[in-house]
Amino acid sequence: MHRITNTGRVNLGHLFWLRSFAIIGQLGTIAVVQFLFGVHLPLPAMLLVIALEVIFNGLTWIRVAREKPESNLELFGQIWVDLGALSALLFLSGGTTNPFVSLYLPSLAIAAAVLPWYLMAWLAAFAAACYAVLGFDSVPLNLDNPANLFEYYRAGMWVNFMVSVGLIAWFVARMSRALRQRDAALGDAQERLLRDERAVALGVQAATVAHEIGTPLSTIAMLAEELRDAARTDQGLAPYSADISLLEQQMALCTSALARLRSRASSPGSRLTVGEWLASFVEQWRLRHPHVKFERQGTPPDHVSLDDTVAVGQILTILLDNAARASRDHVTLTARLTERADTVEFEVSDAGPGIPPALRHSLGTMPVDSTQGGHGVGLYLAFSAATRLHGSIELRDINETKPRGTRAVLRLPVADDGQSGAGKPGTTQAAAGPTDANRNGSAPTNTEKQA
Repeated sequence: MHRITNTGRVNLGHLFWLRSFAIIGQLGTIAVVQFLFGVHLPLPAMLLVIALEVIFNGLTWIRVAREKPESNLELFGQIWVDLGALSALLFLSGGTTNPFVSLYLPSLAIAAAVLPWYLMAWLAAFAAACYAVLGFDSVPLNLDNPANLFEYYRAGMWVNFMVSVGLIAWFVARMSRALRQRDAALGDAQERLLRDERAVALGVQAATVAHEIGTPLSTIAMLAEELRDAARTDQGLAPYSADISLLEQQMALCTSALARLRSRASSPGSRLTVGEWLASFVEQWRLRHPHVKFERQGTPPDHVSLDDTVAVGQILTILLDNAARASRDHVTLTARLTERADTVEFEVSDAGPGIPPALRHSLGTMPVDSTQGGHGVGLYLAFSAATRLHGSIELRDINETKPRGTRAVLRLPVADDGQSGAGKPGTTQAAAGPTDANRNGSAPTNTEKQA
């Protein structure tokens, strides 16, 4: 019965403001009927009830300001107090003959929107009991001109109707929107959970494969070392020395990848500035693709850092590998800081055939087979890792009218370590210079090429 709700905080805040408007309306109504219509009301008793409402509303405001979520019982108590205060005011002003007696209905409608049915049933029974008591006993209205009672009653009914319609429309509409937002948030959470489960399953498979290929890699490395030793004395193997060197380099890359996987599982990612990290990353990637024409454009920001360079390196490796697979003659990488100096953008471009229309909305959301022989697992893992780092990946064609080439943009927030441009005067303007220059087509300040 004491279930904590996620939307209770919004409901209690709404009840606070509704009660505040109700108090203002009660005071205004008392003033109008007392001084304009000539109705003599028991002002001390009615003002005492309103004063108690004000005190209770102040306590409600303090409760709203707290971080602890509200329970259904608290909401039940709030609406019960409102019904009790309304009953007391009606008792002092004519009972069921008061045109505002139907204000029970908006309160019950609000209770039906925010409370379980059994608590709503208790409030309905309480309202019915109060209405029955008011029908038997109440303080009658004392009018200077009783002949105008019917006109006053009609005017009060009109005001009561407008107030009831406004309350029900406003509150129920707000609550319906809050429920829709909660349902949308639950749907997004379920989608993220499914995506994370897929990523975890792929990660387990990757760890299993990495464990299984450890021994074959050691055997290949030993054979490559023996071939190099034999090439020093055997003239028939001498022409293959360059190939043996390349084989040893590729073996070293495989061994280092396995080492990074083990270190990644046992320790958190390192935090480095973008400038110093990107240089070593590019050097490692070039060793994996020596025959790809690669170009690093622009000057990367060297005064900001990333939270997890290992994960960022994995994402960029996937994007660069896909670009190299699509176009070996043109792969570019650009790192820049956004104008707000709170996000780093890594842009990877190629001159390949572009994104197939059939895969445009599926890449990154699930593993899919591509026209180039891939299965989309890498991009799926890249999107999942970017989401975990509170970043995003955008894939689009370079030429929208005639798809030719793909541009992948990885956006990541900078590390909050006091070294970002936002924390140093003047660094934002300094960092914005290369970024704006690159956008305007100016020559990059630092270009590295390899054919």
